[in-house]
Amino acid sequence: MSGMRGPAIPHAGKPAKVAHARVVVPFEDNRHLNRLLGEYDGHLALIEDRLGIETHAHGNVVTLTGPAEACATAREVLEKLYMRIRRGEEIGAGDVDGLLRHSRAEPDGKDNLPQIRTRRRVITARSPNQSHYIRALDRSDLVFGLGPAGTGKTYLAVAHAAQYLERGQVERIVLSRPAVEAGERLGFLPGDMREKVDPYLRPLYDALYDVLPPAKVERDLLSGVIEIAPLAFMRGRTLSHAFVILDEAQNSTSMQMKMFLTRMGEGSKMAVTGDPSQIDLPPGQKSGLEQAVGLLRGVKGIEAVRFDAGDVVRRDLVARIVEAYDKAAASDRAGNSK
Repeated sequence: MSGMRGPAIPHAGKPAKVAHARVVVPFEDNRHLNRLLGEYDGHLALIEDRLGIETHAHGNVVTLTGPAEACATAREVLEKLYMRIRRGEEIGAGDVDGLLRHSRAEPDGKDNLPQIRTRRRVITARSPNQSHYIRALDRSDLVFGLGPAGTGKTYLAVAHAAQYLERGQVERIVLSRPAVEAGERLGFLPGDMREKVDPYLRPLYDALYDVLPPAKVERDLLSGVIEIAPLAFMRGRTLSHAFVILDEAQNSTSMQMKMFLTRMGEGSKMAVTGDPSQIDLPPGQKSGLEQAVGLLRGVKGIEAVRFDAGDVVRRDLVARIVEAYDKAAASDRAGNSK
């Protein structure tokens, strides 16, 4: 048997060789290339940075050089972006980053990323958890979105509500938020109800104006099709055929959360968003957000999607800030448990 040889075993300590490739990716229409490559080839630079490859654009061809698997991923990303541009969609660095995130987490899931479509914008999921969140908003009547700032949980909920309103799937949108800084006592502030709660609901307004024409937003606010309601003023109501969003829900008490969730009426959907690590309630008051998620786990028609620093879509620095705070919090918990 001495003539038989088994498979070669690499020497210990020596890394396995990585297959390199040179991939040429042609595109039919030169008119789309500037948008595909980004300003000053910024999209290509992002792909190079994320995948560790080299890219070169010449004419209607992009050449990719580097590890074979990374080049294959880059080719898929470029081709998906090109197809979006041909459909008339706007793309930016965030869309490039989103496809790269999905390619790392879901190698077979890049083809059918969920989208939200309004008259003004097409929003495509930029991380696997955003994909889960958009799908959950579609299939479930109550969805909790939990995680740090910059993960898109509030923006996507507002965009989804706008999409439902435009399609006639709901008759109105109701936006709510705890006004913790004012102790829920808004009477001393000048102006009407909308002006009183504007400082607390500004992020929701920003999202509305981003996904709907500003003139429509103003009309719908005046007519009540879009309603702004501080959490303290929700008691006693039944909200039917509406898409209802509670933002900054970590600042609601247990009783307030129960009150809010039981406002749901026929034909309504709810999205509850918040960051459990950013509770601004007075000392001694327990947040109702995590309690609600725990109590309702497994209930049919209710889902919870958790985001983390890896889902931050604003910019890399924000993700690093979130990670630093998460590490500090974990260290504190470990120290307190000793």
